[in-house]
Amino acid sequence: MTHLENELPADALDVYARAALGRKARHLVVLDVHELSSVADAFLICSGTSHRQVTAIAEHIKIELKKQRIFPLGVEGLKEGHWVVMDYGHVIIHIFYEPTRLFYDIEGLWSDARRVTTRSMAEAAALEPTTEQPNDEPA
Repeated sequence: MTHLENELPADALDVYARAALGRKARHLVVLDVHELSSVADAFLICSGTSHRQVTAIAEHIKIELKKQRIFPLGVEGLKEGHWVVMDYGHVIIHIFYEPTRLFYDIEGLWSDARRVTTRSMAEAAALEPTTEQPNDEPA
């Protein structure tokens, strides 16, 4: 069971979410994995509708975080644009091309993780008319 004082604060993760949303990242999910993994404290998972958008989201995140003096330890998959992984130490960002995200189902693998909603995510959700998620099937 997670105790409130041990939870990862959403404010600390908002800079990452805001950067992803700056290039219209879709279906943004932040998972607090600090009690489940020694690799990172949080995973930020989002999608793009094309390989080009996936790459653009990753590049935008890199530029915006650099302005905050936050630098990645490593970036993989940028050239291909199917699944980009950006390692920021305590936060690992996964940017998927939507069909690839459905195939790997990272959220399902980490279903025990607490979902975090940051201020930027809440603001974006209030502006978004649809609540469709990548795993939703059409009616």
